[in-house]
Amino acid sequence: MPTTPRSNAMPTLRVELFEGRTPQQKADLARELTEACVRVLGGSADGVDVVFFDIKRQDWATGGVLWSEKGK
Repeated sequence: MPTTPRSNAMPTLRVELFEGRTPQQKADLARELTEACVRVLGGSADGVDVVFFDIKRQDWATGGVLWSEKGK
């Protein structure tokens, strides 16, 4: 059985963002990211996976400070 060369495999994109984005915003972003992958890498849109991870601000820190504490 022939195998697809690894260089032709399409990506799985992991998108981490603060919770609160709407389903429409995520759908729009998924479409744009998919189109960019196909344009730059070639292949088919059916081969691009986009996985969203909603993160609470209390579960993300930058510079040692939780985002839930920034601006307080």
